[in-house]
Amino acid sequence: MAAKVASGTNKVFQNHDDVHISFEDQQRINRFAKHNARMDDFKAELEMKRNELKCVEEALEEIELFDEDEDIPFLVGEVFLSHKLEKTQDLLKENKDQVLKEIAGVEAKAKVIKAEMDELKAHLYQRFGSNISLESDD
Repeated sequence: MAAKVASGTNKVFQNHDDVHISFEDQQRINRFAKHNARMDDFKAELEMKRNELKCVEEALEEIELFDEDEDIPFLVGEVFLSHKLEKTQDLLKENKDQVLKEIAGVEAKAKVIKAEMDELKAHLYQRFGSNISLESDD
């Protein structure tokens, strides 16, 4: 799609396929591309959060084998703090709950963006048919 729109005017330049792209259509294409990039960011963030959740769950399982009166180091920021088993389990459970909330938040944002992308995709495919490709490579 090599058609271009003159900025600030309604003049439309044509390519050899006679596909007319209005300024509004170009704005929709740009918005779709921006949302597509954000979805990629959300996917990466979700993967990172899910890995963090997995690590917290594994830590919870591992510390069940410790003695109750044994001090267990717990990483807070860049410092390890030692706590008894029960306190460390509580801290890990709080951490797990926080990660679950963060995952839910990212998934909710992604759902909103996906809905708008689906709407834009339907409009653009209706307008341009096979002259435009909005499918991701993955």
